[in-house]
Amino acid sequence: MIEAGQPSAQEGRAQELQRAFDAFNQVSQALTMAYQGLQGRVESLTIELATANGELRRQHDAKEALAERLRLLLNALPAGVIVLDGDARVTEANPAARRILGDDLVGELWPTLLGGLLVPTETPAEWQSGGCRVAIVESPIDSMGGRIILVHDVTAAHSLKAELERNQRLVAMGEMAASLAHQLRTPLATALLYSANLCQPELADAARIRFAEKTTAQLRRLERLIREVLLFARGERAGSDRLLVGQLLADVAQTVQPLFREKNVAYRVDCQAAQEQLCGSRKALAGALVNLLENALQACSAGGEVTLTACAADGQLRIGVRDTGQGIAPEVQARVFEPFFTTRAQGTGLGLAIALGVARAHGGSIRLSSALDQGSEFVLVLPIETTMRQEG
Repeated sequence: MIEAGQPSAQEGRAQELQRAFDAFNQVSQALTMAYQGLQGRVESLTIELATANGELRRQHDAKEALAERLRLLLNALPAGVIVLDGDARVTEANPAARRILGDDLVGELWPTLLGGLLVPTETPAEWQSGGCRVAIVESPIDSMGGRIILVHDVTAAHSLKAELERNQRLVAMGEMAASLAHQLRTPLATALLYSANLCQPELADAARIRFAEKTTAQLRRLERLIREVLLFARGERAGSDRLLVGQLLADVAQTVQPLFREKNVAYRVDCQAAQEQLCGSRKALAGALVNLLENALQACSAGGEVTLTACAADGQLRIGVRDTGQGIAPEVQARVFEPFFTTRAQGTGLGLAIALGVARAHGGSIRLSSALDQGSEFVLVLPIETTMRQEG
């Protein structure tokens, strides 16, 4: 019998089922709420992803547009652009580069192309490629050894420069015609006067020899003047000789040392760049230095000193000619390189002008520093010969 107040077994099972059902409802509600939260998070992430994708797409489109503009710009550039990888192999070349150097560039090693297509010219950093004259500049573009090569066609500019220099020389020659006539007339008249005395039958042998020597000296002065005028009018070319600075200074010393000994002027050499290499005309460079040294010698009195220095810095060679003379007045300094300008009675006024022409033909210049009673220094500045880097 079931006692009063005690639930039956059936009622107990019903209560257990009710409790299980209540627990199931609670778990279901929790899962439903979790699912709703997860669904909201998914929707939020979907919106964020769509926004990020839109921004990436805009950036991609902008980069594509920039790349297209760069491609059009490279194709339109008149200068050649060549891109090298870390192995010095050509990876890209724009139409201008292919027009200048040929179509078969991509995939080739740059040193091979450099040796096969380009020939060095007398002007530093300029090369000849077929009928084109080009200037080449290279720059690194990454840390892996990649480089970009810029090839400029300077054929027209070179022709215009040569024509301009020729016209300038012609104009200068026209302006100097009167000065030249005066320069020729003086030694010629003197030589005629001395030679006329040689015809006198009663002239003693000693006097005849003296007049002959003076006549010869004036004729040599004429010959030197004419030679220098022709040299100036013709202009200098750089040439393609390869020479060491030490050898150049040794050549110059053989020419000038007897002159210095004759005048009792000390000749000093301080060369700190003997192994540096120059590219140009050995004869022209030596002649320019001799002109500078002779000019310094004329500025010194007996017991003076002339020092020839040479040093290299920043890709340039500086050859200085320093004297212990009286110095050059400021108003004269402004004119010392003018053709036919001279302060000496026996000077031609062409030595410094020719030296400056040689310097310019070799891509250099001459600088002057002087002060009264403190001497003068002429510095010939020239580019040092370098070869383009070849790798691979």
